[in-house]
Amino acid sequence: MSPDHQSHTPPSSSADDSGDSKSLAEFRAFRERMNTRILGENNLVINRFFALDTRAYENGALDVKTKELLGLVASLVLRCDDCITYHIVRCAEEGVTRDEAFETLSIGLIVGGSIVIPHLRRAVDRWDELAQKQG
Repeated sequence: MSPDHQSHTPPSSSADDSGDSKSLAEFRAFRERMNTRILGENNLVINRFFALDTRAYENGALDVKTKELLGLVASLVLRCDDCITYHIVRCAEEGVTRDEAFETLSIGLIVGGSIVIPHLRRAVDRWDELAQKQG
């Protein structure tokens, strides 16, 4: 898993941030700007790693939805708020239900222990942001 999962290319449906809350719009804008900057250096190792990270989340023996849920658990355990935000957004885009999200977050909490609770709070806050936007 990449340290920040910033290399994934967002689906075209998420390209318009006009309806996003300010924090999600800022997150996406920063991620896209920095990815462009980093990949623009044409460093072979970095570009290949970003490509590998993107390919890992494509359909395969596991579907994309399952892989995003796995990414969410790993991000929670590793306590990476940027990764958590990315995977929360992707999970919502892949049709993850609230119950599926909370069951996934519960696995991350069990694996990671109480130290992940602050990150769990931020994950739920992001999920609520997305739900408010959709509803």
